[in-house]
Amino acid sequence: MMNIKPSAAIRKNYNEISELCKQSGQPVYLTKNGEGDLVVMDIEAFARRESMLRLRENLIAAEEDRLSGKKGYSVDEMSKMMKDAVKEVLDAQRK
Repeated sequence: MMNIKPSAAIRKNYNEISELCKQSGQPVYLTKNGEGDLVVMDIEAFARRESMLRLRENLIAAEEDRLSGKKGYSVDEMSKMMKDAVKEVLDAQRK
């Protein structure tokens, strides 16, 4: 579900918006004069999102390397990289 609030809500109801972000784990979209203006999200949700984006970038880079003929990784090496990536995401959630 998309949470949309007018920008004035952040001034008047900061605590309510903060709690909504934390409880839902979803961003709140703020509008100004009926147009999209800002997106506000919980810091933990932001950290998870950033970790997942880094993981995706690394996977894309590895696929590009594979397609260009660069040396690949063994199953054991790949398993360790995936475990490290999952650990990074979980650590970001705990912070």
